[in-house]
Amino acid sequence: MSDASQGPADGAGSRRKDVRRNQRALLDAAAAVFVASGVDAPVRDIAAEAGVGVGTVYRHFPTRADLVIAVYRHQVDACAEAGPALLADSPTPRTALERWVGLFVDFLVTKHGLAAAMQGDSAGFETLHGYFLERLLPVCTELLDAAAASGEIRSDLDAYHLMRGIGNLCIGAESDPRYDARRLVEILVAGLRRPS
Repeated sequence: MSDASQGPADGAGSRRKDVRRNQRALLDAAAAVFVASGVDAPVRDIAAEAGVGVGTVYRHFPTRADLVIAVYRHQVDACAEAGPALLADSPTPRTALERWVGLFVDFLVTKHGLAAAMQGDSAGFETLHGYFLERLLPVCTELLDAAAASGEIRSDLDAYHLMRGIGNLCIGAESDPRYDARRLVEILVAGLRRPS
């Protein structure tokens, strides 16, 4: 189909798709840079990671808080969407749970610094926390229930407590290179196995 035969709606739809794809690429790049360097990393590093100019980052996200919040929501969505896919594709429900917990830990690393980026916006922070719980608790519950139903893990822990425990183990990991939060989370998850 030639450009001349495309109606205005086709062009607008294509542009919207391009904008969404570009935003996803920017958010993925920002998340990677935040993991490596923290939320205060220079915008030029994010632009370089995404393969775009600095102006493109600012066009999509005028302030650092806008960018951090968008990355946070993007990572929550990615983590939520990964749960059912992992459950379908993993050899066992416990394996799916372990893989999902790894993604959740990666997400928590990008979350550090969010409070500083949102100084003075406690309502905005509360809204994001509500979004986090609304999206991730059901996914974690589904994974825990599947692993418990298969007999692979204990059935006496709920998703909120597991996620809270993982979150607590991740606190401070970014400021102490000797602290291996991922290893401690692995030990926590190993402790979910049903006793023989």
